[in-house]
Parts: sequence; structure tokens; C-alpha cells
Amino acid sequence: MRVAVIGGTGLIGSQVVTDLNAAGHEAVPHSQSTGVDVISGRGLDEAVAGADVVVNLTNSPTFDEASPAFFQTSMDNLLAAARKGGVGHFVILSIVGADQVPELDYYRAKVLQEQILAAGAVPYSIVRATQFMEFMDAVMSWTSDGDTVRLPATPIQPIAAKDVAGAVAQVAAGAPLNGIRNIAGPEIFTLDELGRITLSHKGDNRSVVTDPTAGMFAAVKGDVLTDEHAHLAPTRYTDWLT
Repeated sequence: MRVAVIGGTGLIGSQVVTDLNAAGHEAVPHSQSTGVDVISGRGLDEAVAGADVVVNLTNSPTFDEASPAFFQTSMDNLLAAARKGGVGHFVILSIVGADQVPELDYYRAKVLQEQILAAGAVPYSIVRATQFMEFMDAVMSWTSDGDTVRLPATPIQPIAAKDVAGAVAQVAAGAPLNGIRNIAGPEIFTLDELGRITLSHKGDNRSVVTDPTAGMFAAVKGDVLTDEHAHLAPTRYTDWLT
């Protein structure tokens, strides 16, 4: 199949392209660097022309109150181009539990993206993933102060980016789900515990202080960012660290 991967040069997109091409499909990456702009619409018609599948992995440049507008405009433009191009399957990547954390602007924006896709005329699939292992350093940097890192005890089920890409590629190569598939890592940790494991592995002498008010994930109530019944990926966090 011909697959247009919008946002195909990023962390997940580049690996999706590699996985699809390795499986014998023709996946082409598109991004601002290749002349495609999902906000202005520049290059979109050309990018999706002749594609059987569109995979949209573009992301809002901010995680604040501006993010819903990004997803509204980008999805409107992409769906219009997909309809015009006769695309038969539209895939996006979202977040496990996004609809359970309305306090976070970005999570509300991802739910909006899902709703726009589901209401559109193109057969679709939504892949919801748990938190990426690759984001742990950034999460700790938000609440790092001197010799301490403050983290809440939010349950997290980290998944490796390569496993996310593999799952997205698999869904893109299949029939439209017209629904949601949850994917997750094989283990559940609390975020503060994950911070201690990460620092210990890196030989970082900072200590983790459990703080229920620290950082973005303080807004998460309960275990909504985990899913023991999801399609479980193989990579364990300690194996990924090594």
C-alpha cells in the first residue's frame, strides 16, 4: 500500500516509515521540512494524492491552551485533503486515558482530535499509547531543583517509542478499526519510582521526593494513564535503559 506519513520525520514517524517500508509497503514521510504545512494546508493535497492510507503524527508545538486550535485546524485540513484524494484509511496516535484528564489542556486537545476524526467521512483508526519511555528525562527536568527531583506517585505504564511505531505501522497496514486500540508497556510503575530507577541507572546522585503537587502529572487522578488490558509491548523499562 501507499502510505503518506504526515509528521514522518519525528521520533515516531521516522520509525513508522521504516517499519512500513520494511514490510513491503511504500511509505513516504512528509513534514514542514519536505514542504508540507498542516496549518496553512500547503502541500497537503500533493502529499496525500494517490495514498491508500494517511498516518497523521504531527503534534502541537505547545501543550497549553493553544493546542486545541492546532488539532482543530490541522485535522480539518488533513481530512479535506484525504477526502479529495480518495484516501481509504486515516490513522492518528493519541494517549491512553486522555479523556480522563480534562484538567490538562493538551489531553483535551487530543480528545478533540479523536472526535474530529471519528466524525469525519474517512474510515479511521486511533492508536492510544501510554507514556513514552523517551520522555522520562523531560518529565524530571520540569520539577528538578538542585539535588532533588519532585515527582507525584502517578501510576505510569511506559512504552518504548520503537514499540509505539511498530503498533502504528501494524494498524496502518490493516483494515480501519473505526475505533480505538490501546497499546502499553508491559509494566506499571509510579512516576516517582520510575524517576528513582532512571537516576540510579544513570549514576545520577539526585534524589526523588514524592510530591503529589509536582508537574503536569499531578493533575492525573488514579490509574487512568494505565491499561492492563491494552495490547502490551515487549520492551521493559530497565532493558530500554541499557
